Amino acid sequence: MLDGIEPQWIWVALGLILAAAEMLVPGVFLIWLAVAALATGLLTFVFDLGPVMQVVQFVTVALISVFSAKRILRDRPIVSSDPLLNQRGGRLIGQTAVVSQHFEGGTGRIHVGDSDWLARGFDVALGDVAVGERVRITGNDGAILLVEPLQQVLPDDT
Repeated sequence: MLDGIEPQWIWVALGLILAAAEMLVPGVFLIWLAVAALATGLLTFVFDLGPVMQVVQFVTVALISVFSAKRILRDRPIVSSDPLLNQRGGRLIGQTAVVSQHFEGGTGRIHVGDSDWLARGFDVALGDVAVGERVRITGNDGAILLVEPLQQVLPDDT
């Protein structure tokens, strides 16, 4: 099936397919295999390597590129511009919410935006917070929001 195709073009095609797959399924892994396949294609073109040496070359360059990338990314990790992108509970910290179910034993429900969340207070004083009152979200424990009563600042009469 591949009799008429020179081996270096097979390696280049494999490298391009792996690079395209990395764009479709990002994970910062396939790109290093693509680099190894492209390098193997280049070395096969220059040195006219046999099939066994091509596979050895591919495996060697793949291992070198993967472990080099792992070390580089460990030393200088990729920092996200929005680290809370997939942490909805973390994004709600600092916002205010309305109590939608009375707190019993420090746990109740609050309404934030368009959804209700299970919430837990830091102390038993939240048991006195009535339905409809506002609370401030101070943290999250998985899908449970940590809240405290909203302290309203009264104007000073001095």
